[in-house]
Amino acid sequence: MLRLICALGALTLFSGCSSAKQKSSKVKFDKELVIAFGSCDNQKIENLLWDDVLKNNPDVWIWGGDNIYSDPYNKYKMIGDYDTQLRGDDYRELMKSTEIIGVWDDHDYGLNDGGVEFEHKKESEQLFYDFFNEPKNSALRKREGTYSSRTYTSNAGSVKIILLDTRYFRSPLTKDFGSSKRYMPNAYGDGTLLGAEQWKWLEQELISSKADFNVIVSSIQVLSNKHGYEMWGNFPHEVDKLFNLITTSRAKGVIFLSGDRHISEFSKININGLGYPVYDFTSSGLTHSYDKFNGEENPFREGKVIKQRSFGLLKLNLETRKVKMQMVGDGNILLQELDQVY
Repeated sequence: MLRLICALGALTLFSGCSSAKQKSSKVKFDKELVIAFGSCDNQKIENLLWDDVLKNNPDVWIWGGDNIYSDPYNKYKMIGDYDTQLRGDDYRELMKSTEIIGVWDDHDYGLNDGGVEFEHKKESEQLFYDFFNEPKNSALRKREGTYSSRTYTSNAGSVKIILLDTRYFRSPLTKDFGSSKRYMPNAYGDGTLLGAEQWKWLEQELISSKADFNVIVSSIQVLSNKHGYEMWGNFPHEVDKLFNLITTSRAKGVIFLSGDRHISEFSKININGLGYPVYDFTSSGLTHSYDKFNGEENPFREGKVIKQRSFGLLKLNLETRKVKMQMVGDGNILLQELDQVY
C-alpha cells in the first residue's frame, strides 16, 4: 500500500568492519525506530533545522555527506571546520539525546568530486573519525575506507544501517564533453565505485542480515541516473551488481538514503525477483539548497522535487512493517510524505 502526500505550496558512533565484530547499539526503542538524516551542511551558514530535528526526537541522526565544506584539503582548516560544527548549541543538544552516525561525501573528503586519486585521503579519514569520536584504538581507523554498519534491536525486531564509502575507492569518472552534463556513464564494466574489499564486506553484511529493514546510506544517489552529476549510474555495471546482491541475499526491507544534490526527492524501482519496491530517499541540503531548480529527468521519481532546505525522517514500525518517509522543512513543516508497507 502506497500513499504520497505533497504539502500545499511545496511541491555516534561507528561499528562493524571486515576485521572486527559489529557492535551492538545501546539505542532503546519499542516498536518504531525513528531516523533523521540530512546532507550538505556548510559550517559557515546557520543551520535553521537543528531545532526541528530535535522536536522529532529521533533515535538516530545520520550525516549523509558534505557534513562540512572543507575542500580543497588543508588539515588545519578541516580541523577548524569540524570544530565549528561541534560547537553549535543545537547540534550539541542533538549529540546528548541522539546516536549520531554517518558517511562522507566530496566536500568533507577534501576534494571536490574526488575519488581514489585523492592523496590526503588517509589523513582525512582520521579527521572524519575524530568528528564522530571514534576511539583512537578502533579497528575502523586501521582499515582503509569509512564504511561500517550498526544494528538496532528491540523486542519487535531489528534494523540494520549500512554506511557506504563512495569516495575512497571510486575510480575516475568520464567527463561529458558532448552536452551540458558534467559526467557521462563509464563504459560497462569500467571502474568501481566501492572497491573490491568494500564489495566483499557489503555482500556479507546483506547475506548475513536477519534485520527486518536494511537501510543503506550512500552519499550519492543510487536510482536517479539522468542528471549528469555524481551518481551510481556513472557505473552501470555496479548498479546491476548492487541490485543482484539485494535480490540474491534475500535481505528484507532494503531502503536507500542519499544526499549530495541540494534537492530532496523520492525515487522508486521494482527489481525483478524482489518482492517489494526499493526506494532511494534523497535529502539535501541542510544549510543551502538548489532553489533555482527548474526540472531534470528522473525516470524513478515518486512525487515532486523539494528544492527548499530540509531534512529527512524515516519512521520504521517493526510491528506493522510500515515505513513513513517524510521531508521536513524549517518550522517543522511537512513538505512531502510517502508511506510503504513491507
